[in-house]
Amino acid sequence: MRAATTPRLGLIEGDGIGPEVVRATRLVVDEALSASGVMPVDWVPLPMGLTAIAECGAPLPESTLAALDGLDAWILGPHDNAAYPPETRIAPGGVIRKRFDLYANIRPARAFEGVRATASDIDLVLVRENSEGFYADRNMFAGSGEFQPTADVALAVGLVTRAATERIAREACLLAATRRGRVTIVHKANVLPMTMGLFRDVCYEVAREYPTVRVDDLHVDAAAAQMVRAAAEFDVLVTENMFGDILSDLAGELAGSLGLAASLNCSATRAMAQAVHGAAPALAGHNRANPAALQLSAAMLLHWLGIRDGNEALRQAGARVDRAVAATLAAGIATADLGGLASTSEFTEQVCARVHRR
Repeated sequence: MRAATTPRLGLIEGDGIGPEVVRATRLVVDEALSASGVMPVDWVPLPMGLTAIAECGAPLPESTLAALDGLDAWILGPHDNAAYPPETRIAPGGVIRKRFDLYANIRPARAFEGVRATASDIDLVLVRENSEGFYADRNMFAGSGEFQPTADVALAVGLVTRAATERIAREACLLAATRRGRVTIVHKANVLPMTMGLFRDVCYEVAREYPTVRVDDLHVDAAAAQMVRAAAEFDVLVTENMFGDILSDLAGELAGSLGLAASLNCSATRAMAQAVHGAAPALAGHNRANPAALQLSAAMLLHWLGIRDGNEALRQAGARVDRAVAATLAAGIATADLGGLASTSEFTEQVCARVHRR
């Protein structure tokens, strides 16, 4: 086991409410590490988004990517690429995921005490294959998987490979083994028998390596309907990129709000905490944004670092953040999106206070 050494983490504020929720998350992480006996983080601030365009002429400067090359993990704020000039309209998160092969996107959804949820018994994790599928920025060696041969015709290429499917299926099975022991493969093999059929079949092949894990499968439309009707029946769902993006947003709303939807993008060696929600530019600068999703994402990041490094103190710090956010919500303290009256800073102060409680 490694000693509780000083973590070195990137800090990327992004656009809109990004600076507010990222700073709020930094405060909570620092408190949790202190309470767990870990030295304060060596934070490495890095530009991204509209600020980076103004300073460097690009939303994701090479200097930022080069700095990330030297880090094991980082916290990424939301981006508002729709507001970027046309010549720079990239999605920075997608570029980072592709560059560092962050192939697993882990998105939990659970109901919190004190939060009105559509599905009050939801407690699932969606494991999304993050490196291929139908998203045009992740499915070609060079160029884009979306293109127009004429002004009136648009085409998209979906990519599914055995290698990528094997590794995401293993992530899902390993996770299920620590939870309730069930994996549901979500696909659309009835109309995409080659791509989605390959995904489904390879997931089943990998699952045979985990005899304690029960496995079934559903078409994506049936999975969405079942999630609305009986979300508690799901434990871990594994699916391709676009389906995972859509279903995780649905799960987040069923759990109460996208303001609580945490997310971790990771490989075996690197990880990025990134909330599911967007930049909400209309809320920027008003101290009204909900920081809980990014704080819960940071808890996942600390847990991931603790597992990777065999560092129990980092795992404890992650658990402290998770428990403190849950306890704050259970006490009826919430931001406006959840029907509460707390500001971003007030909610964060309450979370920080609860981080120190056993």
